[in-house]
Amino acid sequence: MTTAAARPAPRHGTGLRLTRLYLASRRIPAAVAAIVISAIALRVALHWTWTAYGALQLPLVFETACATVIAVTTASPFGEPERAVGARLPLLRLATVVGLTAAAAGVLATAAIGIDLAGGTLELTRNVIGLTGIGLLCAGLLGGALAWTGPVAYLVVSVYALYTRWHGPTLSSPWIWPAQPSDDMLATLCASLVLVAGVAVIAIRGARDSLNVHDS
Repeated sequence: MTTAAARPAPRHGTGLRLTRLYLASRRIPAAVAAIVISAIALRVALHWTWTAYGALQLPLVFETACATVIAVTTASPFGEPERAVGARLPLLRLATVVGLTAAAAGVLATAAIGIDLAGGTLELTRNVIGLTGIGLLCAGLLGGALAWTGPVAYLVVSVYALYTRWHGPTLSSPWIWPAQPSDDMLATLCASLVLVAGVAVIAIRGARDSLNVHDS
């Protein structure tokens, strides 16, 4: 007769435990806190007086900060052994990056309520999803620890593209979406495609960290 101690744990209990361990290993609570802090800082900064050029740059800095935070959470502290959890791992990766991206866009947009935000919330959302996609792709290529390099490098390119709107020659490529108007559908499509590609890479393969670490 099977004793209570020998009975296997309920499947839903195992799933919840796995989810908690995954979120803890990826430092998701710290990531959420960093996103909220970025939103608060944006709210405070929006009360200051900015030139037209500075007003366009300002949100981009905080959007990049949130994107780098999300990308860095893809790093795995366990490496290859973590892949033994099977089909649940891609689902956890997918849910985590999508949830954090939505949270970042929502929290930053909330921080700008009642304040004149250059580009509006549509541009803010477009920039967040595109920058996050770049970070996720960078995590898949270089690893979670270096995932921040992609969004930061793109920030430099975007700042220069914004500069050219005043001093020329203007960079009008839709792939540099932060420099395009919020109603530019092609720029929005480019940002969305980058996010989809990044999410797919992370969900299916994970950050490079987990592919290169082997049992000792």
